[in-house]
Amino acid sequence: MLKNQQETHLNRARASIRQALSWYGHLRKAAQSQSKSQLAGLVKPEIEILTSTLNKLDNNVIRIAAFGLVSRGKSAVLNALLGQKILQTGPLNGVTQYPRSVHWNPGGKVQVELIDTPGLDEIEGESRAQMAREVSQQADLILFVVSGDITRTEYQALCKLRQAQKPLILVFNKIDLYPDTDKQTIYKNLQQLGSGSFQNTPLQPDEIVMVAAEPSPMEVRVEWQDGQVTQEWETPPPQIEELKETILKILNREGRSLLALNALIQARDAEEAIAEKTIKLRQEEAEDLIWRYTKYKALTVGLNPIAFLDILGGAIADLALIRSLARLYGLPMTGYEAGKVLKTILLSSGGLLLGEIGSSVLLGLGKSATAIASGENPINLTAYAGTAITQAGIAGYGAYAVGKAAQVYLERGCSWGQLGASTVIQEILSEVEQNTILYRLQQELGLLNRE
Repeated sequence: MLKNQQETHLNRARASIRQALSWYGHLRKAAQSQSKSQLAGLVKPEIEILTSTLNKLDNNVIRIAAFGLVSRGKSAVLNALLGQKILQTGPLNGVTQYPRSVHWNPGGKVQVELIDTPGLDEIEGESRAQMAREVSQQADLILFVVSGDITRTEYQALCKLRQAQKPLILVFNKIDLYPDTDKQTIYKNLQQLGSGSFQNTPLQPDEIVMVAAEPSPMEVRVEWQDGQVTQEWETPPPQIEELKETILKILNREGRSLLALNALIQARDAEEAIAEKTIKLRQEEAEDLIWRYTKYKALTVGLNPIAFLDILGGAIADLALIRSLARLYGLPMTGYEAGKVLKTILLSSGGLLLGEIGSSVLLGLGKSATAIASGENPINLTAYAGTAITQAGIAGYGAYAVGKAAQVYLERGCSWGQLGASTVIQEILSEVEQNTILYRLQQELGLLNRE
Protein backbone atom coordinates (compact mmCIF):
# COMPACT_ATOMS: atom_id res chain seq x y z
CA MET A 1 0.00 0.00 0.00
CA LEU A 2 1.43 3.40 -1.02
CA LYS A 3 2.58 5.74 1.75
CA ASN A 4 0.48 8.57 0.32
CA GLN A 5 -2.59 6.36 0.51
CA GLN A 6 -1.83 5.47 4.13
CA GLU A 7 -1.50 9.17 4.97
CA THR A 8 -4.84 9.78 3.29
CA HIS A 9 -6.43 7.09 5.44
CA LEU A 10 -4.96 8.69 8.57
CA ASN A 11 -6.22 12.13 7.57
CA ARG A 12 -9.71 10.80 6.88
CA ALA A 13 -9.79 9.08 10.26
CA ARG A 14 -8.67 12.27 12.03
CA ALA A 15 -11.32 14.33 10.24
CA SER A 16 -14.02 11.79 11.11
CA ILE A 17 -13.18 11.69 14.82
CA ARG A 18 -12.82 15.49 15.01
CA GLN A 19 -16.28 15.79 13.49
CA ALA A 20 -17.68 13.36 16.05
CA LEU A 21 -16.04 15.28 18.89
CA SER A 22 -17.50 18.53 17.59
CA TRP A 23 -20.97 16.94 17.54
CA TYR A 24 -20.81 15.31 20.93
CA GLY A 25 -18.66 18.04 22.43
CA HIS A 26 -21.60 20.34 21.77
CA LEU A 27 -23.92 17.74 23.28
CA ARG A 28 -21.72 17.60 26.35
CA LYS A 29 -21.84 21.39 26.78
CA ALA A 30 -25.61 21.34 26.39
CA ALA A 31 -25.77 18.60 29.01
CA GLN A 32 -24.40 20.95 31.68
CA SER A 33 -27.91 22.20 32.41
CA GLN A 34 -29.84 20.60 35.26
CA SER A 35 -32.18 18.66 32.98
CA LYS A 36 -29.37 17.09 31.00
CA SER A 37 -26.65 16.57 33.57
CA GLN A 38 -27.45 12.85 33.67
CA LEU A 39 -26.65 12.53 29.98
CA ALA A 40 -23.24 14.19 30.44
CA GLY A 41 -22.28 11.54 32.99
CA LEU A 42 -23.59 8.72 30.82
CA VAL A 43 -21.63 9.65 27.70
CA LYS A 44 -18.44 10.80 29.43
CA PRO A 45 -16.58 7.45 28.94
CA GLU A 46 -17.35 7.47 25.21
CA ILE A 47 -16.27 11.10 24.83
CA GLU A 48 -13.00 10.19 26.54
CA ILE A 49 -12.54 7.27 24.12
CA LEU A 50 -13.01 9.60 21.15
CA THR A 51 -10.50 12.07 22.62
CA SER A 52 -7.85 9.45 23.42
CA THR A 53 -8.32 7.82 20.01
CA LEU A 54 -7.67 11.14 18.26
CA ASN A 55 -4.56 11.69 20.40
CA LYS A 56 -3.32 8.23 19.44
CA LEU A 57 -3.74 9.09 15.76
CA ASP A 58 -1.95 12.40 16.18
CA ASN A 59 0.96 10.69 17.95
CA ASN A 60 1.18 7.96 15.28
CA VAL A 61 1.40 5.14 17.85
CA ILE A 62 0.57 1.57 16.78
CA ARG A 63 -0.37 -0.82 19.59
CA ILE A 64 0.56 -4.51 19.30
CA ALA A 65 -0.91 -6.71 22.04
CA ALA A 66 0.15 -10.26 22.89
CA PHE A 67 -2.55 -12.69 24.03
CA GLY A 68 -2.61 -16.34 24.93
CA LEU A 69 -3.05 -18.81 27.75
CA VAL A 70 -0.71 -18.90 30.74
CA SER A 71 2.85 -20.19 30.27
CA ARG A 72 2.82 -19.82 26.49
CA GLY A 73 5.65 -17.28 26.58
CA LYS A 74 3.86 -14.02 25.73
CA SER A 75 6.24 -11.92 27.83
CA ALA A 76 9.24 -13.79 26.47
CA VAL A 77 8.15 -13.13 22.88
CA LEU A 78 7.88 -9.39 23.55
CA ASN A 79 11.23 -9.35 25.39
CA ALA A 80 12.84 -11.05 22.42
CA LEU A 81 11.42 -8.39 20.09
CA LEU A 82 12.73 -5.67 22.40
CA GLY A 83 16.15 -7.30 22.58
CA GLN A 84 16.24 -7.09 26.36
CA LYS A 85 14.39 -8.63 29.29
CA ILE A 86 12.06 -5.86 30.42
CA LEU A 87 8.88 -7.82 31.04
CA GLN A 88 8.89 -10.35 33.88
CA THR A 89 8.89 -14.03 32.97
CA GLY A 90 9.06 -17.15 35.09
CA PRO A 91 8.13 -20.84 35.49
CA LEU A 92 4.97 -20.13 37.50
CA ASN A 93 1.58 -19.56 35.92
CA GLY A 94 0.24 -16.03 35.98
CA VAL A 95 3.51 -14.07 36.23
CA THR A 96 1.85 -11.23 34.30
CA GLN A 97 -0.77 -9.92 36.72
CA TYR A 98 -2.02 -6.92 34.70
CA PRO A 99 -1.53 -5.45 31.21
CA ARG A 100 1.79 -3.70 30.82
CA SER A 101 3.06 -1.73 27.85
CA VAL A 102 6.56 -0.87 26.68
CA HIS A 103 7.75 1.23 23.75
CA TRP A 104 9.52 -0.45 20.87
CA ASN A 105 11.45 1.38 18.20
CA PRO A 106 11.87 -1.06 15.29
CA GLY A 107 12.81 1.73 12.89
CA GLY A 108 10.84 4.10 10.73
CA LYS A 109 8.50 6.96 11.61
CA VAL A 110 5.79 4.85 13.26
CA GLN A 111 6.01 4.42 17.03
CA VAL A 112 5.09 1.00 18.43
CA GLU A 113 3.69 0.13 21.83
CA LEU A 114 3.95 -3.54 22.82
CA ILE A 115 1.31 -4.66 25.33
CA ASP A 116 1.65 -7.77 27.51
CA THR A 117 -1.57 -9.23 28.95
CA PRO A 118 -2.53 -11.75 31.66
CA GLY A 119 -3.27 -15.31 30.62
CA LEU A 120 -6.78 -15.75 29.25
CA ASP A 121 -7.35 -18.86 31.37
CA GLU A 122 -6.24 -17.54 34.77
CA ILE A 123 -7.86 -19.30 37.74
CA GLU A 124 -10.26 -16.78 39.31
CA GLY A 125 -9.00 -14.40 36.70
CA GLU A 126 -12.24 -13.03 35.23
CA SER A 127 -11.22 -9.46 36.03
CA ARG A 128 -7.90 -10.04 34.27
CA ALA A 129 -9.70 -11.53 31.29
CA GLN A 130 -11.89 -8.43 31.20
CA MET A 131 -8.77 -6.27 31.12
CA ALA A 132 -7.48 -8.35 28.24
CA ARG A 133 -10.71 -7.83 26.33
CA GLU A 134 -10.42 -4.08 26.84
CA VAL A 135 -6.83 -4.15 25.59
CA SER A 136 -7.90 -6.04 22.47
CA GLN A 137 -10.23 -3.17 21.60
CA GLN A 138 -7.30 -0.73 21.76
CA ALA A 139 -4.84 -2.92 19.85
CA ASP A 140 -4.11 -2.35 16.16
CA LEU A 141 -2.48 -5.77 15.73
CA ILE A 142 -2.81 -8.90 17.88
CA LEU A 143 -0.19 -11.59 18.50
CA PHE A 144 -1.85 -14.82 19.66
CA VAL A 145 0.87 -16.96 21.24
CA VAL A 146 0.62 -20.77 21.45
CA SER A 147 3.31 -23.32 22.27
CA GLY A 148 1.93 -26.80 21.66
CA ASP A 149 -1.20 -28.66 20.67
CA ILE A 150 -4.07 -26.17 20.52
CA THR A 151 -6.55 -26.72 23.35
CA ARG A 152 -10.28 -26.08 23.17
CA THR A 153 -9.83 -23.10 25.49
CA GLU A 154 -7.20 -21.61 23.17
CA TYR A 155 -9.39 -22.14 20.13
CA GLN A 156 -12.35 -20.44 21.83
CA ALA A 157 -10.13 -17.54 22.92
CA LEU A 158 -8.82 -17.19 19.37
CA CYS A 159 -12.37 -17.01 17.99
CA LYS A 160 -13.32 -14.36 20.56
CA LEU A 161 -10.32 -12.24 19.65
CA ARG A 162 -11.33 -12.39 16.01
CA GLN A 163 -14.62 -10.78 17.04
CA ALA A 164 -12.61 -7.71 18.05
CA GLN A 165 -12.17 -7.12 14.29
CA LYS A 166 -8.39 -6.81 14.41
CA PRO A 167 -5.61 -8.30 12.25
CA LEU A 168 -4.02 -11.24 14.04
CA ILE A 169 -0.73 -13.14 13.79
CA LEU A 170 -0.63 -16.67 15.21
CA VAL A 171 2.77 -17.07 16.93
CA PHE A 172 3.95 -20.61 17.70
CA ASN A 173 6.53 -20.26 20.47
CA LYS A 174 9.07 -22.82 21.77
CA ILE A 175 9.63 -24.27 18.30
CA ASP A 176 13.16 -25.22 19.44
CA LEU A 177 11.59 -28.13 21.36
CA TYR A 178 10.46 -29.78 18.10
CA PRO A 179 12.63 -31.54 15.51
CA ASP A 180 12.82 -30.06 12.04
CA THR A 181 10.76 -32.92 10.60
CA ASP A 182 7.81 -31.87 12.78
CA LYS A 183 7.85 -28.17 11.96
CA GLN A 184 6.09 -28.56 8.61
CA THR A 185 3.39 -30.67 10.24
CA ILE A 186 2.95 -28.04 12.95
CA TYR A 187 2.61 -25.33 10.30
CA LYS A 188 -0.10 -27.25 8.44
CA ASN A 189 -1.95 -27.92 11.69
CA LEU A 190 -1.92 -24.21 12.47
CA GLN A 191 -3.31 -23.46 9.03
CA GLN A 192 -6.14 -25.90 9.64
CA LEU A 193 -6.76 -24.35 13.05
CA GLY A 194 -7.14 -21.01 11.35
CA SER A 195 -9.55 -22.38 8.77
CA GLY A 196 -12.00 -23.11 11.57
CA SER A 197 -12.01 -19.57 12.93
CA PHE A 198 -11.51 -17.77 9.61
CA GLN A 199 -14.47 -19.10 7.60
CA ASN A 200 -12.65 -22.24 6.39
CA THR A 201 -9.85 -20.28 4.72
CA PRO A 202 -6.26 -21.38 5.52
CA LEU A 203 -4.06 -18.79 7.19
CA GLN A 204 -1.58 -16.97 4.97
CA PRO A 205 2.24 -16.85 5.52
CA ASP A 206 2.01 -13.41 7.19
CA GLU A 207 -0.43 -14.82 9.73
CA ILE A 208 1.65 -17.75 11.08
CA VAL A 209 5.14 -17.30 12.53
CA MET A 210 7.26 -19.80 14.47
CA VAL A 211 9.65 -18.52 17.14
CA ALA A 212 11.76 -19.60 20.09
CA ALA A 213 11.65 -16.60 22.43
CA GLU A 214 13.60 -18.27 25.25
CA PRO A 215 15.32 -21.36 23.82
CA SER A 216 16.13 -24.11 26.30
CA PRO A 217 19.80 -24.34 27.37
CA MET A 218 21.86 -26.86 25.42
CA GLU A 219 24.73 -28.98 26.72
CA VAL A 220 27.88 -28.34 24.67
CA ARG A 221 31.26 -30.05 24.63
CA VAL A 222 34.20 -27.70 25.31
CA GLU A 223 37.81 -28.67 24.47
CA TRP A 224 40.49 -26.68 26.28
CA GLN A 225 44.05 -25.97 25.10
CA ASP A 226 45.45 -28.33 27.68
CA GLY A 227 43.38 -31.14 26.19
CA GLN A 228 40.79 -31.16 28.92
CA VAL A 229 37.17 -31.72 27.79
CA THR A 230 34.20 -30.41 29.77
CA GLN A 231 30.45 -30.22 29.34
CA GLU A 232 28.77 -26.86 29.78
CA TRP A 233 25.26 -25.47 29.34
CA GLU A 234 24.68 -22.60 26.93
CA THR A 235 21.49 -20.77 26.03
CA PRO A 236 21.08 -20.19 22.30
CA PRO A 237 19.96 -16.73 21.13
CA PRO A 238 16.21 -16.20 20.56
CA GLN A 239 14.78 -17.21 17.20
CA ILE A 240 12.68 -14.11 16.70
CA GLU A 241 13.84 -12.56 13.42
CA GLU A 242 11.00 -14.02 11.34
CA LEU A 243 8.38 -12.47 13.61
CA LYS A 244 10.20 -9.13 13.67
CA GLU A 245 10.46 -9.10 9.89
CA THR A 246 6.78 -10.02 9.52
CA ILE A 247 5.69 -7.20 11.84
CA LEU A 248 7.95 -4.66 10.10
CA LYS A 249 6.64 -5.76 6.72
CA ILE A 250 3.05 -5.24 7.86
CA LEU A 251 3.84 -1.88 9.46
CA ASN A 252 5.66 -0.56 6.39
CA ARG A 253 3.04 -1.86 4.00
CA GLU A 254 -0.13 -0.86 5.85
CA GLY A 255 0.71 0.26 9.39
CA ARG A 256 -0.87 3.72 9.23
CA SER A 257 -3.95 2.33 7.52
CA LEU A 258 -4.25 -0.23 10.34
CA LEU A 259 -3.96 2.63 12.82
CA ALA A 260 -6.67 4.61 11.03
CA LEU A 261 -9.01 1.63 10.75
CA ASN A 262 -8.76 0.67 14.40
CA ALA A 263 -9.31 4.28 15.50
CA LEU A 264 -12.43 4.44 13.34
CA ILE A 265 -13.75 1.14 14.72
CA GLN A 266 -13.31 2.49 18.26
CA ALA A 267 -14.96 5.77 17.27
CA ARG A 268 -17.85 3.95 15.60
CA ASP A 269 -18.47 1.83 18.69
CA ALA A 270 -18.26 4.89 20.94
CA GLU A 271 -20.72 6.83 18.79
CA GLU A 272 -23.14 3.91 18.72
CA ALA A 273 -22.90 3.65 22.52
CA ILE A 274 -23.57 7.39 22.85
CA ALA A 275 -26.62 7.10 20.59
CA GLU A 276 -27.92 4.05 22.46
CA LYS A 277 -27.54 5.74 25.86
CA THR A 278 -29.09 8.98 24.61
CA ILE A 279 -32.09 7.28 23.02
CA LYS A 280 -32.68 5.19 26.13
CA LEU A 281 -32.51 8.26 28.38
CA ARG A 282 -34.82 10.26 26.10
CA GLN A 283 -37.25 7.40 25.50
CA GLU A 284 -40.22 8.96 27.29
CA GLU A 285 -39.72 12.38 25.71
CA ALA A 286 -39.33 10.78 22.28
CA GLU A 287 -42.53 8.77 22.69
CA ASP A 288 -44.45 11.95 23.57
CA LEU A 289 -42.91 13.71 20.58
CA ILE A 290 -43.85 10.89 18.18
CA TRP A 291 -47.45 10.82 19.45
CA ARG A 292 -47.70 14.62 19.14
CA TYR A 293 -46.62 14.51 15.49
CA THR A 294 -48.88 11.52 14.92
CA LYS A 295 -51.87 13.61 16.00
CA TYR A 296 -50.69 16.63 13.97
CA LYS A 297 -50.33 14.60 10.81
CA ALA A 298 -53.64 12.82 11.30
CA LEU A 299 -55.48 16.12 11.80
CA THR A 300 -53.69 17.84 8.92
CA VAL A 301 -54.41 15.06 6.45
CA GLY A 302 -57.91 14.37 7.74
CA LEU A 303 -59.14 17.98 7.59
CA ASN A 304 -57.46 18.91 4.31
CA PRO A 305 -59.84 18.40 1.33
CA ILE A 306 -57.18 18.58 -1.42
CA ALA A 307 -55.50 15.25 -2.35
CA PHE A 308 -52.10 16.69 -3.43
CA LEU A 309 -51.76 18.68 -0.24
CA ASP A 310 -52.44 15.52 1.77
CA ILE A 311 -49.27 13.92 0.42
CA LEU A 312 -47.21 17.09 0.67
CA GLY A 313 -48.40 17.88 4.18
CA GLY A 314 -47.80 14.31 5.33
CA ALA A 315 -44.23 14.31 3.97
CA ILE A 316 -43.49 17.65 5.63
CA ALA A 317 -44.82 16.32 8.93
CA ASP A 318 -42.63 13.23 8.65
CA LEU A 319 -39.51 15.31 7.90
CA ALA A 320 -40.30 17.63 10.81
CA LEU A 321 -40.69 14.62 13.12
CA ILE A 322 -37.31 13.19 12.09
CA ARG A 323 -35.57 16.53 12.61
CA SER A 324 -37.28 17.02 15.97
CA LEU A 325 -36.11 13.58 17.12
CA ALA A 326 -32.56 14.40 15.98
CA ARG A 327 -32.65 17.66 17.98
CA LEU A 328 -34.02 15.84 21.02
CA TYR A 329 -31.14 13.36 20.86
CA GLY A 330 -28.57 16.07 20.15
CA LEU A 331 -27.70 14.70 16.70
CA PRO A 332 -27.08 17.28 13.95
CA MET A 333 -29.28 16.78 10.89
CA THR A 334 -30.04 19.07 7.95
CA GLY A 335 -33.20 18.98 5.89
CA TYR A 336 -31.30 17.15 3.16
CA GLU A 337 -30.12 14.48 5.60
CA ALA A 338 -33.61 14.16 7.06
CA GLY A 339 -34.90 13.58 3.53
CA LYS A 340 -32.33 10.81 3.03
CA VAL A 341 -33.39 9.23 6.32
CA LEU A 342 -37.05 9.35 5.26
CA LYS A 343 -36.14 7.79 1.91
CA THR A 344 -34.22 5.02 3.70
CA ILE A 345 -37.17 4.40 6.01
CA LEU A 346 -39.59 4.29 3.08
CA LEU A 347 -37.45 1.76 1.22
CA SER A 348 -36.82 -0.44 4.27
CA SER A 349 -40.29 -0.53 5.82
CA GLY A 350 -41.74 -3.27 3.64
CA GLY A 351 -43.92 -0.91 1.61
CA LEU A 352 -45.99 0.18 4.61
CA LEU A 353 -45.36 3.89 4.15
CA LEU A 354 -45.47 3.63 0.37
CA GLY A 355 -48.89 2.07 0.88
CA GLU A 356 -49.80 5.06 2.99
CA ILE A 357 -48.89 7.38 0.13
CA GLY A 358 -50.97 5.27 -2.26
CA SER A 359 -53.95 5.35 0.05
CA SER A 360 -53.54 9.12 0.43
CA VAL A 361 -53.85 9.49 -3.33
CA LEU A 362 -56.93 7.28 -3.63
CA LEU A 363 -58.70 8.41 -0.47
CA GLY A 364 -57.64 12.02 -1.01
CA LEU A 365 -59.15 12.07 -4.50
CA GLY A 366 -62.30 10.46 -3.13
CA LYS A 367 -62.33 12.91 -0.25
CA SER A 368 -61.91 15.85 -2.63
CA ALA A 369 -64.79 14.61 -4.76
CA THR A 370 -67.14 14.21 -1.79
CA ALA A 371 -66.10 17.63 -0.48
CA ILE A 372 -67.11 19.22 -3.80
CA ALA A 373 -70.39 17.31 -3.88
CA SER A 374 -71.28 17.86 -0.23
CA GLY A 375 -72.75 21.31 -0.97
CA GLU A 376 -75.44 19.76 -3.14
CA ASN A 377 -76.19 16.69 -1.03
CA PRO A 378 -75.81 16.61 2.79
CA ILE A 379 -75.41 12.83 2.65
CA ASN A 380 -72.04 13.35 0.98
CA LEU A 381 -70.86 15.18 4.10
CA THR A 382 -71.11 11.90 6.00
CA ALA A 383 -69.14 10.15 3.26
CA TYR A 384 -66.52 12.91 3.40
CA ALA A 385 -66.21 12.52 7.16
CA GLY A 386 -65.82 8.74 6.89
CA THR A 387 -63.15 9.05 4.22
CA ALA A 388 -61.33 11.75 6.18
CA ILE A 389 -61.33 9.68 9.38
CA THR A 390 -60.00 6.63 7.50
CA GLN A 391 -57.28 8.65 5.83
CA ALA A 392 -56.37 10.37 9.08
CA GLY A 393 -55.99 6.99 10.78
CA ILE A 394 -53.69 5.72 8.04
CA ALA A 395 -51.68 8.95 8.09
CA GLY A 396 -51.35 8.86 11.88
CA TYR A 397 -50.19 5.24 11.80
CA GLY A 398 -47.67 6.17 9.10
CA ALA A 399 -46.30 9.01 11.24
CA TYR A 400 -45.90 6.70 14.21
CA ALA A 401 -44.12 4.13 12.01
CA VAL A 402 -41.79 6.86 10.71
CA GLY A 403 -41.01 8.00 14.26
CA LYS A 404 -40.18 4.49 15.53
CA ALA A 405 -38.13 3.69 12.42
CA ALA A 406 -36.28 7.02 12.77
CA GLN A 407 -35.32 6.10 16.34
CA VAL A 408 -33.71 2.90 15.08
CA TYR A 409 -32.00 4.70 12.22
CA LEU A 410 -30.64 7.49 14.43
CA GLU A 411 -29.25 4.91 16.85
CA ARG A 412 -27.70 2.60 14.27
CA GLY A 413 -26.91 5.13 11.57
CA CYS A 414 -25.20 7.72 13.76
CA SER A 415 -21.79 6.83 12.36
CA TRP A 416 -22.88 6.99 8.70
CA GLY A 417 -23.06 10.05 6.51
CA GLN A 418 -20.29 12.32 5.26
CA LEU A 419 -17.11 11.66 7.27
CA GLY A 420 -18.99 9.25 9.54
CA ALA A 421 -16.77 6.57 11.06
CA SER A 422 -18.60 3.71 9.32
CA THR A 423 -18.50 5.56 6.01
CA VAL A 424 -14.74 6.12 6.23
CA ILE A 425 -14.18 2.49 7.30
CA GLN A 426 -15.99 1.42 4.16
CA GLU A 427 -13.92 3.78 2.02
CA ILE A 428 -10.62 2.53 3.45
CA LEU A 429 -11.50 -1.14 3.05
CA SER A 430 -12.63 -0.57 -0.52
CA GLU A 431 -9.13 0.71 -1.37
CA VAL A 432 -6.91 -1.95 0.23
CA GLU A 433 -4.80 -4.21 -1.96
CA GLN A 434 -5.19 -7.98 -2.09
CA ASN A 435 -1.75 -8.75 -0.65
CA THR A 436 -2.46 -6.95 2.62
CA ILE A 437 -3.64 -8.18 6.00
CA LEU A 438 -6.37 -5.52 5.84
CA TYR A 439 -7.77 -7.17 2.72
CA ARG A 440 -7.98 -10.46 4.60
CA LEU A 441 -9.78 -8.69 7.44
CA GLN A 442 -12.23 -7.17 4.98
CA GLN A 443 -13.00 -10.55 3.41
CA GLU A 444 -13.40 -12.47 6.66
CA LEU A 445 -15.44 -9.99 8.66
CA GLY A 446 -17.48 -8.43 5.90
CA LEU A 447 -16.93 -4.93 7.26
CA LEU A 448 -17.87 -3.45 3.92
CA ASN A 449 -21.43 -4.70 4.36
CA ARG A 450 -21.99 -3.41 7.87
CA GLU A 451 -24.64 -0.73 8.15
